[in-house]
Amino acid sequence: MRRGLKLALVALAFLDAACGYALQGRGNALPDYIRRIGVPAFTNHSDTPELDRILAEAVREELRSRGRYIVVQESDGVDAVLTATVNPVTLSVAALNENRQAQRYLITVNATVEFKETKDKKLIWSNPSVRASEEYEAAAGVSVANPAAIFTQDQNALNRLAKAFARALVTTMLEAF
Repeated sequence: MRRGLKLALVALAFLDAACGYALQGRGNALPDYIRRIGVPAFTNHSDTPELDRILAEAVREELRSRGRYIVVQESDGVDAVLTATVNPVTLSVAALNENRQAQRYLITVNATVEFKETKDKKLIWSNPSVRASEEYEAAAGVSVANPAAIFTQDQNALNRLAKAFARALVTTMLEAF
């Protein structure tokens, strides 16, 4: 009787472990034949210099971190290509100080993204509005009219935004939500 109960518990544990759930950000809905992904430079329609390059590199790194793909900058000799057009970055006041001056800004980057097979140019996934936002502390006594000014003052701000964008893009793309 005890042996039967133990076997039943072990079987139940195996069934539970194989239920098909995955941790968010680690799922994958891409076809198995896609192993080599090209992520060429993005098109930059924003006023922030180098934003396209920084976002593309962050996306490459995020894809590589998944450990399943060879990710390159070229679009030749790959199974699929990820392209993006970066739209103008938006900046809004997130918090005011006691003098009603901006204390924190919310910076949002938005891009149109397509992921296509290279063999037959079949569209695998697209999203006209991949978006990521980050809040940043305003420098004392400085009013900022555009995101490029914040990024000039704080390079870490741009890197954090790029990582947030890459994480959002890759997670959505791989999990096909």
